[in-house]
Amino acid sequence: MENDLLNLKNKVCVITGGAGVIGRHLSVALGRVGVRTVILNRTKETGEKVAAYVTETTGAESMSVSADVLDRESLQRAFGAIRDRFGEVDILINNAGGNHPAGTADKEQISQGDAAIDELEKSIFGLGLEGFRNVFDLNTYGTLLPTLIFGRSMVERSAGSIINMSSMAAIRPLTRVAAYSAAKAAITNLTQWLAVHLARTGVRVNAVAPGFFLTEQNRFLLTDEKSGALKPRGERIIKSTPMGRFGKPEEISGTVIFLASDLSMFVTGTVIPVDGGFSAFGGV
Repeated sequence: MENDLLNLKNKVCVITGGAGVIGRHLSVALGRVGVRTVILNRTKETGEKVAAYVTETTGAESMSVSADVLDRESLQRAFGAIRDRFGEVDILINNAGGNHPAGTADKEQISQGDAAIDELEKSIFGLGLEGFRNVFDLNTYGTLLPTLIFGRSMVERSAGSIINMSSMAAIRPLTRVAAYSAAKAAITNLTQWLAVHLARTGVRVNAVAPGFFLTEQNRFLLTDEKSGALKPRGERIIKSTPMGRFGKPEEISGTVIFLASDLSMFVTGTVIPVDGGFSAFGGV
């Protein structure tokens, strides 16, 4: 497909969590179609390494900006730095997020025989509010705040694409990851709400719902730390994914490029699964 059909050359794209595994692959893929990428990351040095790699690999300009997606002031400073170097932002990918053991229950289910205090501590009743809130806030408010900062200028210019990262957990709530599932469901709903709210401004809002990709955030749930072998949970996921494997980070890129480009000019409010068929499979 010719790049001019995408109409992405020299567009400016901010990727939150841009130094993570998925963020790096998205940055490279976008660079290859001529997008100037901004690696927005809490640690600037890590982001600078990714930005340098993107430029070296693709020839497209890339810069790193340090910001916390939960800190409005740091996002405002990042916005100013980006505008000074690259100009206006055309695309925002809200990629920052993830899960954490503090927001994860040890048990998948509890039953009548689990009323003992030590057993209930392994359930949602043992989750501290702080752990739940940290996971929920990072994913939900970490999507909302960058949208408010970067989306406003898009509305003022009557053009832009905002792409959020939802999850299979929003479509089919997953056991153990209570905070993460709730947060991703909120992102799906927020994506649809914003799409309607901004539909007549020229700004489109969509989301990608990845299936199962091995990342640092979920590896502790799916694989044995010492042997690297799949845990029973990981095995069940593979059996429930018709393609029979985990996704590769680069396999999200095509959907994101479509949503960022003019090929999707009449597409807003969608949540597109990239899941190897997981959401379509009934188990039999």
